[in-house]
Amino acid sequence: MKIVTKATVAVVVLVAVSVILVLIVVRPPQAGDEQIAPESARPKAKIWEGRDWPMFHGGQGLLGRAPGTLGDSLELLWKFETTDQIKSSPIVVDDVVYVGSSDANMYAIDFETGNQMWKYQSPDAIEATPCVVEGSVYVGCSDGFLYALDAKTGSFKWKYETEGEILGAANWMRSPDGRSLWILVGSYDNRLHCVDSTNGQAVWTYETDNYINGSPAVADQKTVFGGCDAIIHVVSLTDGTKVAGIDGGSYIAGSAAFLDGQIYVGNYDNVFVRADIATEKIVWEYAESDSPFFSSPAIGEDVVIFGGRDKRVHCVGRDDGKVVWTFQTLGEVDSSAAICADKVVIGSEDGRLYVLSLSDGTKIWSYEIGQPITSSPAVVAGKIVVGCDDGYVYAFGAK
Repeated sequence: MKIVTKATVAVVVLVAVSVILVLIVVRPPQAGDEQIAPESARPKAKIWEGRDWPMFHGGQGLLGRAPGTLGDSLELLWKFETTDQIKSSPIVVDDVVYVGSSDANMYAIDFETGNQMWKYQSPDAIEATPCVVEGSVYVGCSDGFLYALDAKTGSFKWKYETEGEILGAANWMRSPDGRSLWILVGSYDNRLHCVDSTNGQAVWTYETDNYINGSPAVADQKTVFGGCDAIIHVVSLTDGTKVAGIDGGSYIAGSAAFLDGQIYVGNYDNVFVRADIATEKIVWEYAESDSPFFSSPAIGEDVVIFGGRDKRVHCVGRDDGKVVWTFQTLGEVDSSAAICADKVVIGSEDGRLYVLSLSDGTKIWSYEIGQPITSSPAVVAGKIVVGCDDGYVYAFGAK
């Protein structure tokens, strides 16, 4: 007679359980099954994790996310003087800070020392934030031209003419065949321009019904931006054709953030929205302000953070748009926030740079410059760089 041992029984049970689990996993969906996973369970697109901060709000999706950490106590490391207001936001690439000034110069500054490396004189104020890609600086100017400069020397490469001033930052993309680098920039000529980086010639243009003040965000072979025509535009990067147009409720002065098919942006009618590209509808509205939004949002894993002209920094849930916390400053907040680990960095027109707790909005640190800060901070390697209306660029780091 064959003896059945405990080990044999255990093996039989284990095999049976495995078969049942396989059947459960691979069975076809049945009627009544939930087919759509909740958003919290869906995989998130990779958020910018680069070492540098090469363009406005850190990366192509304009998410405002910085790698690394920030200390709780910072000190002034250096400041760099220009001769007029700095509305442009600084960027940092390969230990070089690039920033424009209303004194009509584009500056390259050593990230460690604050010493000037070069400057390029343009015909008019540079309020736009530069974009550095593959050794070139691309920056718009109030004279209506997009300039391409050599990142190491500041030497002129080419300029591309629009028919209106350029106040928003440029973005970039690869051509469909992967061989070329294309530069995207909006203008007060009511158009979004796609320009070939090799020769400064137009690839395509997309026309709207009013000014384009902000920067276009790029992801998923699309670019999205709001306009003063009150429309959230979604455009194919391949040929500049319209993919979708979503009613933004009022004209849009700031730049939108773009992640996982969702667009986050505020409008001039005191409402901040999340819009879905697939349905071309507004998912939620946040209307807890009595003033317009010019600040562009930073997108956390679960929250969205943006400044308002109601003198507050707002933090809302990414899924539902419900308020998580607000922080009161003494001036309008047009500066756009940067999220770094558990902290939020943002400037205010009350003349202060703030570091806040991401979890509850409490103030961790602040520095009073005394003049309005509408420039948005760049956060790189545990340091913060920001421009100010007093004409200086400031760098802060751990003590």
